[in-house]
Amino acid sequence: MAYTESQLEALEAALASGTLRVSFEGRSVEYRSVDEIKKAIAEVKAGLAVANPATPRTRMIRVYTEKGF
Repeated sequence: MAYTESQLEALEAALASGTLRVSFEGRSVEYRSVDEIKKAIAEVKAGLAVANPATPRTRMIRVYTEKGF
């Protein structure tokens, strides 16, 4: 599913205000907990990052060594 910035803004506004009902584009969704809203925000952000390849991705490289270095 393609997500929009307005969906992300609506989810973040609901999280900030403490409400569990989110409405956008004529649709309304009621979440059971704040954790569900946080998961939805993470999913929307991931979807937007995939849809917009210009967004830089974070990379982490870890080097593990033992003896001699």
